[in-house]
Amino acid sequence: MRDRFWLLFKQLLVAAAIVLFLRGFVLIPVQVTGNSMKNLLHQDDTVIMEKISKIQRFDIVVFTQADGSTLVKRVIGLPGETVAVKNDALYINDEKITEPFLSGLKKKDQALIQFTADFSLSDLTGQEELGSTQYFVMGDNRRMSKDSRDFGPIDQTTIIGKARLVYYPLKHFNWLQ
Repeated sequence: MRDRFWLLFKQLLVAAAIVLFLRGFVLIPVQVTGNSMKNLLHQDDTVIMEKISKIQRFDIVVFTQADGSTLVKRVIGLPGETVAVKNDALYINDEKITEPFLSGLKKKDQALIQFTADFSLSDLTGQEELGSTQYFVMGDNRRMSKDSRDFGPIDQTTIIGKARLVYYPLKHFNWLQ
């Protein structure tokens, strides 16, 4: 009986260590503030973020700013690329890129002439292309988003991780990409 208790205790201890490791370093909850990612993410949604996988175009990332605030935005431009929007279309390295996640939002706002105002990276920052550790991020709710168009590209050292799942509130439960 005593040996069974000791075995159970060790198993519970290992399980607790695994849960704490996953919670602290792999699957981390983050609360969303603001409406810059509306209709995908809403104010006070809680997402699970992971730190393991490589950042790719259109991933939703969580990052910190110099003032300590945490933001959630979509990666648009990757290191070494040029970024521009012309006539409501995204151009990466002068090649038109479709943004399928915006189609529903654009349809809702058909009365507006442009969903995303024209810009180029060089107009915003004076840089021709993103640096070797820089990412250009934007919110899906383009007219209401404070993003790289306002504060410039973000450095990879400020990226905490990628948002993968909305789990709270349950009515917003959703796998992200």
